[in-house]
Amino acid sequence: MQKKKPAESQVIMTELVLPNDTNLFGNLMGGRLMYWMDIAAALAAAKHCNAPVVTASVDNISFESPIKLGNVVHIEAIVTRAFSTSMEIHLSVWGEDLTHQYRYKSNEAYYTFVALDPNRKPRPVPVLEPETELEKKLYDGALRRRQLRLILGGKMKAADATELKALFSEA
Repeated sequence: MQKKKPAESQVIMTELVLPNDTNLFGNLMGGRLMYWMDIAAALAAAKHCNAPVVTASVDNISFESPIKLGNVVHIEAIVTRAFSTSMEIHLSVWGEDLTHQYRYKSNEAYYTFVALDPNRKPRPVPVLEPETELEKKLYDGALRRRQLRLILGGKMKAADATELKALFSEA
């Protein structure tokens, strides 16, 4: 299977925060943002594997700064690592106030997607080949994040998480 670079799957999605997207305080509702993030992540995963994908997990999402009514939302999604049938996607979310001309970070998260074959069964995905220093850093941390997800999901025993154990053992 052909190797792919993270840039080949990058998605930048832009949305305008309208009144129907906000809560009583004029801030973008968290659920609406997570919906948009899921779409951006799914697009990046599908571009990487050229197949239908489904969301397998969403890591902790913490909201650093609210995005206000009338502001623009920029969601950057990129594949950080491909495993056998799954892919980790990193999302960065930025708000932009066009009137005052400034951009600010809202949040970031990691999503995991699984590629599906025509029978809706997991199928292999292309290997990811990181190029930039940031891509390599995200790639290197992905195995630890994956092991943590599997432990928290009850699919791996903590004793089997070799990458995580290495962080806590003395050399």
